[in-house]
Amino acid sequence: MLTSDQSHQQAADLEFGHEHDLDGIKKKNQNQPDINTDNDPFGNEETAEVKYRTMKWWQCGTLMVAENISLGILSLPSAVATLGMVPFAGLVVFISALSWYTGIIIGQFKIRHPWVHSMADAGHVLFDPIGREIIGIGQLLLLIFIMGSHIVTFTILMNTLTNHRTCSIVFGLIGLFICFLCALPRTMEKVVWMSIASFLSILVATIATIIATGIEAKEPVALDSVREVSFYKAFLAVTNIIFAYIAHVAFFGFISEMEEPHTFPKSLAMLQIVDTAMYLITGLLIYRYVGRDVQSPALSSAGPLMRKVAYGLAIPTVIISGVVFGHVASKYVYVRMYRGSDRMHERSFVSVGFWVGIALIIWTIAWIIAESIPAFNDLLSLVSSLFGSIFSYGLPAIFWLSMNRGSYNASASKIFLTMVNIAIIGIAFAICGMGLYVSGRAIKEGSSHGSWACSSNI
Repeated sequence: MLTSDQSHQQAADLEFGHEHDLDGIKKKNQNQPDINTDNDPFGNEETAEVKYRTMKWWQCGTLMVAENISLGILSLPSAVATLGMVPFAGLVVFISALSWYTGIIIGQFKIRHPWVHSMADAGHVLFDPIGREIIGIGQLLLLIFIMGSHIVTFTILMNTLTNHRTCSIVFGLIGLFICFLCALPRTMEKVVWMSIASFLSILVATIATIIATGIEAKEPVALDSVREVSFYKAFLAVTNIIFAYIAHVAFFGFISEMEEPHTFPKSLAMLQIVDTAMYLITGLLIYRYVGRDVQSPALSSAGPLMRKVAYGLAIPTVIISGVVFGHVASKYVYVRMYRGSDRMHERSFVSVGFWVGIALIIWTIAWIIAESIPAFNDLLSLVSSLFGSIFSYGLPAIFWLSMNRGSYNASASKIFLTMVNIAIIGIAFAICGMGLYVSGRAIKEGSSHGSWACSSNI
């Protein structure tokens, strides 16, 4: 007899046209009790105190939108100023399409392997236990770096609102404390309601910035359809666009907490349509009104008063978007510790205490990174280059090759898709290599706000 959970996963598999082929994985995992390839990572939740698989598809989509549309959108107008309007628009559309396709692959891979909860688990499918550990470390570092980016933005925000009334390190500590408190809920469903506030926050802040820059534009500004720029500066701008689409690292965790994982493509469509539209509108309109002098984050491009208003409106998204990534990072560690144990579903002192301790440690590490690499664009570039390209593009393409092993030349469409996925792997590693060069150079050249400095970073 099949349990209700197993029946549900089997039905989802049939919808995607896949069958389970886990015998080899089970044999490899027989000495690893924390991996159960028969079911999803949360097991049977019918009588559980804390239930995780509770999100509807639109809730998952909302969470993904809030996660994506945050820091990334604030750096896009400066990317337009560097590249020109036509290359910027073309890159946004291309990277969006690429991200949509690789997101679909992640959804299919999750349905094929219901027990996969993270990129690390997927690494175990591909490369055995050593792949699980290496990819797990990379995943955790990516999430922590993004969390650090949010703390950097919080210090910029507070320095703007208060005219730098106190040391920037103090503002960083305040941001650390607030993000830690917001990260305490253990289930994604509770974070969803915060993510709605986050999305509304960045939407209103962005609209206010567009209106303010439009009103304050007193004379025509110089605009460029295409700009001649050095490779170094051009690729720094490209990495900022890539950063706006690197949420894939959290997709397995999101799908794992959906009521119906096979509806994930709806969530993904919601994400890609909303964020691509907002990226194009925000990047091009703010550049249209400000021109080549547009700042990053873009909210700083408004006048003194409206700049404060815009940053005030953006407070929820700066905090909550970081909290979403922090939740995924903490959940990865938590599931690794308690997978297959009843403690995961308990509200006991030990279960709650470990969750709180994990969140505190991870957010503290993120704060240390934020104070060590405080330049906004440089930190985004480093993150997207070192990790984002691999997790968002390279690994999903490898997932496809793994799922279709033995049938690469079965039809004309399979041959085409095989070539496409091999090309995506090449693109991912090219982005990683070139991005590391330009971001490393940018960090070396430094900014006016040094590491662990009390001075303003506006």
